[in-house]
Amino acid sequence: MQRIAFMLRLREGAVEAYEEAHRHVWPELLQELRSLGVTEYSIFRRDLQLFLTMRVPDFDELVRRLDASEVNRRWQRCMEPFFEPVPGKRADEAFAMMDEVFYMR
Repeated sequence: MQRIAFMLRLREGAVEAYEEAHRHVWPELLQELRSLGVTEYSIFRRDLQLFLTMRVPDFDELVRRLDASEVNRRWQRCMEPFFEPVPGKRADEAFAMMDEVFYMR
């Protein structure tokens, strides 16, 4: 099981709507994520910076399967207006991935 962390960045003025959307995540999207093996999915926010973590069997496979998921594509279209580019994200990255430096069980 992989432990994944990455960053996203909200646009100015998007915090309230983004958080409201996440108080009402679609049940069918949650079921899709679970069916693809996602567990312990969290989103933390500091100002406009988002820090996302999850456990998943294979993150690259998850991304491929979510790209093909109709419910995920609809959700992403709804979320897209909330985001701006993450400073420091490399052009070859789909997400601004983070390297794990320390983990205590």
